[in-house]
Amino acid sequence: MEKDRENIEFIIEQPAEKDVRRGFFREWLDGTVLTREAVIRQLPFILYLSLFAFIYIGNRYHAERMVRKANELQRELRELRAQAITTSAELMHISRQSEVLKLIERNHLSLKESLEPPKKIVAKK
Repeated sequence: MEKDRENIEFIIEQPAEKDVRRGFFREWLDGTVLTREAVIRQLPFILYLSLFAFIYIGNRYHAERMVRKANELQRELRELRAQAITTSAELMHISRQSEVLKLIERNHLSLKESLEPPKKIVAKK
């Protein structure tokens, strides 16, 4: 019997690299990689990172929306400023003495121009 024990050779078969790669991809495809203990231990951290990723994406969309709104308000402000300048220029033009006289004559109003200069009223203490 001792002769038989001496002649016994143990051969440890190692899987080929292709089998290991196939096993790795197969584990990812069927989801068994997610049941490993290391992955389960890291699950809270993975969820934490996922939460921050969602917050980051949401913040990015919110910031872009605010930039668009600010640009729109800037454009509206420029338009309103131009309109205010135009309106004040028209008011200055219409309130000239010569323009007031033309409007009075055009509308056939019975108003007359004062020929006396205005008087200053001084109150005594």
